[in-house]
Amino acid sequence: MSLSKLIGARGEAAADDVPAKRERRKEARPKELLDAALDLFVEKGFAATRAEEVAVRAGVSKGTLFLYFPSKEDLFKAVVQENISGRYAEWNQEFVDFEGTSADMVRYCMKVWWDRIGATRASGITKLMISEARNFPELAAFYQQEVINPGKRLIRRILQRGVDSGEFRAGMDLEYAAYAISAPMIFLIMMKHSLAACAPEDYPLDPERYVMQQADVVLHGFCAKPEGTDR
Repeated sequence: MSLSKLIGARGEAAADDVPAKRERRKEARPKELLDAALDLFVEKGFAATRAEEVAVRAGVSKGTLFLYFPSKEDLFKAVVQENISGRYAEWNQEFVDFEGTSADMVRYCMKVWWDRIGATRASGITKLMISEARNFPELAAFYQQEVINPGKRLIRRILQRGVDSGEFRAGMDLEYAAYAISAPMIFLIMMKHSLAACAPEDYPLDPERYVMQQADVVLHGFCAKPEGTDR
């Protein structure tokens, strides 16, 4: 092949590569935008985060951002769905497939929640909602529907499983018992994002030890009394 033909062939190949690269870049943009938005929402809060900042951090124009997400509210909802609420189908299937005891399931639930949400950037979403929910009632209602309600339903299913098997006490108010599992996890998030600054430097909070201890405390309250005992 002559040099001119070789250069021409390379030029054609390079030209053919351009749409493919552009297409890959286009397909990656929503994820890049959501990652950038999550970082900024956690760092600055919802109110203080501007759409332009998200676009800059993701390396795209503001127009590109609004092409995928028409408003900052839509962007926030997509961040919540990507990082938390979109995973409930997977978590509910794990409930169906779980083969251990209900006590084991409670421990698993709390540990896995910390590993997958609490220890990640996504935990900042909970802190953001605690601090800004009253100023954005539409987002608060969305978070209630997408995160809080499905989470409570899943915890209730775990507790009901234990009651049905005789592991947990019958007659518990499962609606309120569910808070005994979620409340310690919210505290751990607040320690991570806010309250740790108030804690003594010589008293570090180990998340794994904390989660396991809270699970033990909860389970001693849930477990059925041994036959013939008063407590």
